[in-house]
Amino acid sequence: MDVNASAVVLVASPEFKDPLWRRTVLLAAPLPNGGHVGVIINRPTVLTLGKLFPDHAPSQKVRDPVYFGGPFFANVLVAVVRYEGAIKASYFPLATNMALATGERAIDDIIERDASSARYYAGLIVWRPGELTVELEKKLWSVCNARAETVFRTDVKELWKELSATLRRRYVGTPLPKVALAQGLQP
Repeated sequence: MDVNASAVVLVASPEFKDPLWRRTVLLAAPLPNGGHVGVIINRPTVLTLGKLFPDHAPSQKVRDPVYFGGPFFANVLVAVVRYEGAIKASYFPLATNMALATGERAIDDIIERDASSARYYAGLIVWRPGELTVELEKKLWSVCNARAETVFRTDVKELWKELSATLRRRYVGTPLPKVALAQGLQP
């Protein structure tokens, strides 16, 4: 699975002890400059859009929590959007039928048009070119396919535990080919 070709889900290694990243599940996608962008998908907050924007009537209708997307631009709201058909020019494509929306106009449009088509995040994660590859070589993350049912899962409390156990079972005793390691690939 090439993390430089399409969006992936990253599952923090059990050995990853940093409190910010411990037991974290991320959606990450390559950027044109060789870096990556992503959001943490298993950290709901106690905030809702209605609490964040009390004077915005459409935000009051969204009952799902806003998620902590990451430490970069933590005061900025972004959304991962599910879509069918053509992607809007203002969205950054992530994976099949998923895109990242940023900017006040795009977020307002989503909330007002079809709030349930998106998950909302405060902040995100940005990796410089080559930085994610180094983290993969250090075995800080395991990688699996980015699927909407994982990203938009309602109950994320046990997501890390489930994905981590599945990935460990799948790859126990299965050595990675040297070419995969050279390309920064991880099971």
